[in-house]
Amino acid sequence: MTTIIFALLAIFVVWKLSSVLGMRTGHEKPPVDPFARPRDDARREATETDGNVIRLPGAANDDKRTQDQRAAGPGRWAGFAEPATPLWTDLDTLGRADPNFDPKAFLEGAKAAYEMIINAFAKGDKGTLQNLLAEDVFASFSKAISDRESRGDTFETTLVSIDKAALDHVQLQGSVAQVSVIFGVKLITVTRDKAGAIIEGATDKVVDVNDLWTFARDTSSRDPNWKLIATESRH
Repeated sequence: MTTIIFALLAIFVVWKLSSVLGMRTGHEKPPVDPFARPRDDARREATETDGNVIRLPGAANDDKRTQDQRAAGPGRWAGFAEPATPLWTDLDTLGRADPNFDPKAFLEGAKAAYEMIINAFAKGDKGTLQNLLAEDVFASFSKAISDRESRGDTFETTLVSIDKAALDHVQLQGSVAQVSVIFGVKLITVTRDKAGAIIEGATDKVVDVNDLWTFARDTSSRDPNWKLIATESRH
């Protein structure tokens, strides 16, 4: 137990020192998964100090009481969907395939993933992106980063706030669950050329952005990880 705690503290210190994503020293910690759940009490204790460790659904070691609390009931999806709507029905379908699915925890993880992904994209951190994105989405993001770097441009982004994160629709294709989240966020974005001049955006301009992001996970797998499989801008 002590070894685990010390290991986590060491990871936290390295993360604090490596404030610039994309920096590679050859001694990095494993990629962070915002949809990963702590495995024991030591990791749950770490959540109080380490913002990179987030309790989320999908792990195989949920205790029985937690599973019972998530059991199907008349108000299971209250606050996340309206009764007798397609979204409620689809959540019931997902709940039968994955009894551990918790919409509140899922949305918290989705918000964490959103922030990690936009920051990693801005900093050109392909390693973090590869851990969070499906292969085709990663290929698109990676190409955009490479094109930007080839021009000598830099991209800066500041997430001012996430004002909305709500379930939009859910579907189950075979054993693969797809959950779409509508995000309403405020961002500041700036693109600079190789001379440092601003060519797009402004450092003092806050932009309202509405994005629809879809995450997927194989419910038959013991792997609790969700990955981003599609993005869409909503205006």
